[in-house]
Amino acid sequence: MVIVFVLVAVLVLAVVVTANWYVWRRLFRDTTRGPGPVRRAGAVLIAGGWVLAIAALVAERSGAPFWLQQVLAWPGFLWLALSIYLLLAVLAGELVRPLLRRFLEHRARRTDQGSQPGPATRTAGAPAGSAGGSPTASPAGRTPATGTTGPQVNGNGVAAPQANGSGAAPTSATASQPNGGAGAASTATAVPAAGSRAGSGGATASAAAPATASQPEAGVGAPTAETAAPQANGSGAAPAPGTATSDADGAPASATAPDATPEGSPESAATANPTGAPAGPTRRLFVSRVVAGAAAAAAVGTVGYGTYGVLRGPKVKRVTVPLAKLPRAAHGYRIAVVSDVHLGPVLGRGFAQKVVDTINATQPDLIAVVGDLVDGSVKDLGPAAAPLARLRARHGSYFVTGNHEYFSGAEQWVEEVRRLGINPLENARREMPYFDLAGVNDVAGEDEGQGPDFAKALGDRDTARACVLLAHQPVQIHDAVEHGVDLQLSGHTHGGQLWPGNLIASGANPTLAGLDRYGDTQLYVSRGAGAWGPPTRVGAPSDITVIELASKQA
Repeated sequence: MVIVFVLVAVLVLAVVVTANWYVWRRLFRDTTRGPGPVRRAGAVLIAGGWVLAIAALVAERSGAPFWLQQVLAWPGFLWLALSIYLLLAVLAGELVRPLLRRFLEHRARRTDQGSQPGPATRTAGAPAGSAGGSPTASPAGRTPATGTTGPQVNGNGVAAPQANGSGAAPTSATASQPNGGAGAASTATAVPAAGSRAGSGGATASAAAPATASQPEAGVGAPTAETAAPQANGSGAAPAPGTATSDADGAPASATAPDATPEGSPESAATANPTGAPAGPTRRLFVSRVVAGAAAAAAVGTVGYGTYGVLRGPKVKRVTVPLAKLPRAAHGYRIAVVSDVHLGPVLGRGFAQKVVDTINATQPDLIAVVGDLVDGSVKDLGPAAAPLARLRARHGSYFVTGNHEYFSGAEQWVEEVRRLGINPLENARREMPYFDLAGVNDVAGEDEGQGPDFAKALGDRDTARACVLLAHQPVQIHDAVEHGVDLQLSGHTHGGQLWPGNLIASGANPTLAGLDRYGDTQLYVSRGAGAWGPPTRVGAPSDITVIELASKQA
């Protein structure tokens, strides 16, 4: 048995660790470029949250000083709820991630197709070079014709190199030199053809490389010494600063400037893709950040709204329950059912006052408190429970223990609620004017010899009278059926409290919430007024139910 317990504990620990590593990976590792303070902060947040959560649970169960319980409870219990919805939101993000990536890839392809250069054309006003080798020069301030494959010739007959398969480096050069010794200056500007291809070596060819050379000419036809920045070409020469390169297919690539940003930075990503759409690893990073941000926002919003729903107080729910044995005079009799208030280090005196005010506003004939009133000792929570003394009903208030009372000192709380004017029913029955009201202890009391005793509570009653039973847990319905109970009022389930916890709670209880029937016995289960652990409810709003009994004889 011990081995099985250890194996189950190890399995649970492995699942929890794996789930939290996965959350950290998606929220922090995948959204950053490398190790750094963000990743470390994420690890501290997740690990620290679980440390606080475990400490809060241990402090509550071990009876630690109440101030310490209060300090640990809020962050620790809220982290429990937040971690659940972070995991669920990140898992849901796995469905969104590929869709967003495909959308961005599709948009990038459309943008690239729309930005492809058209057919090569000559610049207006630039004279075409003649087949006989006549010089081709650009007028001052103009761009020479594009699409040129042969060398351009300046005014002195000097050929400017062009980008071609031989690896000659194309430049855009402006040369000022004396003309034939006569002192006249001639300016020749030569630029490569737009969209020129790389040479056989696979290197990219320069789209434009401005360079200026100025040198006196020894004579007509003497070679000109030009200073030009090296260009990427088939021979492997490096591109000059400020050179925009194109890849082997002619698609535009990154523009290199003297102050170029490091590779992998957001600036370089924007330069590489002028449309602004992320590409390659940058696109994956962008998608990860969007999904992670949406997941975190969804989790925080869900927990925040669920916590607000608890703290603002329970809503009133009204349910009509017909009873065959109920006399006509009792038609419309109102029982206010409140369960699972869970006064403790989080929900205190102010919350108890909201519960009392809500119940009293319904003007019930009878009030039934069906267990889990507190999470702590009378010493710590006596002041928090004090407003319960102001509960008002025509036929009084009644109380049965829940499992949490046995964690907190059930005998002390039975005496405390009696002192507050609430009548405890410990395996006992009261004959009300129109029906019998019975109550049994919770099954958790069995370990202390104070478990439920249906025979004691119901054994000698008049079966001709209708009977209403207060029992904390819905699983006690089977004993109620055997003893001919007409209506059982219960709590305990919280309606699941935190979705999808309702799936687990519904498997452990015959009825999760609401009214149900088992043979001739009806069962009503309240979702409860408060919350245990996280002061948060998702998909299971808190309630105080007013049961209105209906006579079939009416």
